[in-house]
Amino acid sequence: MEGNKTTFESIDDYISNFPQEVQEILESLRKVIKESAPAAKEKISYQMPAFDLHGNLVYFAAYKKHIGFYPTASGIRAFKHELSQYKGAKGSVQFPIEKPMPYELISKIVKFRMAENIEKAGNKMKKKN
Repeated sequence: MEGNKTTFESIDDYISNFPQEVQEILESLRKVIKESAPAAKEKISYQMPAFDLHGNLVYFAAYKKHIGFYPTASGIRAFKHELSQYKGAKGSVQFPIEKPMPYELISKIVKFRMAENIEKAGNKMKKKN
């Protein structure tokens, strides 16, 4: 028996499923990620908006009371101190919807992850040669 699980074709499709005030936050978050990693490609992965640059860069998702941001475990570790005021786990952080989003911090994390993925891709190329 199939559930009524929604599948999203694009980030626009994903964002359009939320109330206007949440859509505005998600669009702002998307813009910050695009500006921080202009070469990254948008996609839907695990039914969440994601950005890819030499592998997965970051994901994000909206929930009832927070925006989930998923910069992998290394992204969380690198900004552990700045993220300490937020609820989170090994590879994720929860930004409460009712509080201002830390877009500057998100930009730093995305740039960190971008540099990390570029370095990994460069190392793979060196090993092939």
